[in-house]
Amino acid sequence: RLPDGQVTEESLQADSDADSISLELRKPDGTLVSFTADFKKDVKIFRALILGELEKGQSQFQALCFVTQLQHNEIIPSEAMAKLRQKNPRAVRQAEEVRGLEHLHMDVAVNFSQGALLSPHLHNVCAEAVDAIYTRQEDVRFWLEQGVDSSVFEALPKASEQAELPRCGQVGDRGKPCVCRYGLSLAWYPCMLKYCHSRDRPTPYKCGIRSCQKSYSFDFYVPQRQLCLWDEDPYPG
Repeated sequence: RLPDGQVTEESLQADSDADSISLELRKPDGTLVSFTADFKKDVKIFRALILGELEKGQSQFQALCFVTQLQHNEIIPSEAMAKLRQKNPRAVRQAEEVRGLEHLHMDVAVNFSQGALLSPHLHNVCAEAVDAIYTRQEDVRFWLEQGVDSSVFEALPKASEQAELPRCGQVGDRGKPCVCRYGLSLAWYPCMLKYCHSRDRPTPYKCGIRSCQKSYSFDFYVPQRQLCLWDEDPYPG
């Protein structure tokens, strides 16, 4: 069940050899949202395929990719995910825990042609978003320390310059640059393992999962207002 009460179908996949997890869901407006967790490289990738409004002269769809550092306590390990079984696929699931909204300022671009150096999943996941793959300065610092080549990252207008740019919701001219905001939500995902205690066993044992819902809000630079047409309403901050 989505935060607004509507129901959607979600698919979850785990690859224990690649040590990765992927999740995909369709929003009621047709947008396809996917989340990929690459445990080997400490990378998580959010992708949104947003349907265009053809009557407004938009292309069929627009793709966005947001790449940030994966913390290992955010989601259950891939080998645990691979063991999950669904007894009743028709059941409507509501997350047990709602985790707070995370607001991320994406101020660096990722070079698609070098993206495999960051994560082997990037090429497939972000293929439609070649010119719209974003990350953050603090994530870049972490990955450079891990030995990722600096050619993967490209500078965007500096945060100070971006601060002077208007929000896209306040720009009338579709050719002008602005700061765009896009929000997405992972409606249901296994965020933690549950452990049970038993008299027969000396140590606690895994006996299930805890499910979470989490929303994210991304701010990022676009060279033209045309690339952020969903961001219609002015909002504070």
